[in-house]
Amino acid sequence: MSLRVFIADDEEPARNRLKELLDDIAGEVATSVVGEARHGLEALERVPTSNAQVLLADIHMPGMGGLELARHLAGLEHAPAVVFITAHDRHAVEAFELNAIDYLLKPVRAARLAAALKKAMAAAAPAREQLAAAAQEAREYLSVVERNRIALVPVRDIVFLRAEQKYVTVRTAAREHLIEEPLIALEREFGAHFVRIHRNCLVARAAIRGFERNPGDDEAQWLVVLQGIDEKLPVSRRQWPAVRELIAEK
Repeated sequence: MSLRVFIADDEEPARNRLKELLDDIAGEVATSVVGEARHGLEALERVPTSNAQVLLADIHMPGMGGLELARHLAGLEHAPAVVFITAHDRHAVEAFELNAIDYLLKPVRAARLAAALKKAMAAAAPAREQLAAAAQEAREYLSVVERNRIALVPVRDIVFLRAEQKYVTVRTAAREHLIEEPLIALEREFGAHFVRIHRNCLVARAAIRGFERNPGDDEAQWLVVLQGIDEKLPVSRRQWPAVRELIAEK
């Protein structure tokens, strides 16, 4: 059985080079290329239906790089193993090594590619936590898996994030989505974009339009008024000083 490989790289010569190398190592590792993509967004559309077992992904691609791509694919039931490809980037390489994520340095060598594919054959897809720890930048999207399809929610469109049991509700002006990511991890990643107003809720700083009194509630005396939705959310006493400071900055 050949290993099903998907290639994501914005440079056609680089993709062709990888395919040539895969042919060169066929006697050692049999592979079949089941898809290609020029950037992360294209790969997100194609990988879920490709049945790829391994993704070879350049970490620097326009629109969406390989790390963010892999973080979204990690939500699939049968996510592929991932081998990242990069020009020498000391910080990225250190992050990959620290979090046990496999990578290849350009120019890719046949022997190193064969070793990485053998390792991938025996490995599961990298965990979200590993990928998050290796990432140097916040994602531009959150993702929701719907029937083996990945729907992207731009972070800039999110009005609030609210933890409810094991899920987090992602609310935009248009609709709601449910994701399975801890609110505390989302706060760490997107702290520049959101402010905590309650132990279970983060709101987009840019979406805050004002506050109203919340009569009769000792725990939350204020409600935040948000752009684009009618729902008003309680601000806890504990978080009110930080939120009030945010108002002053505005």
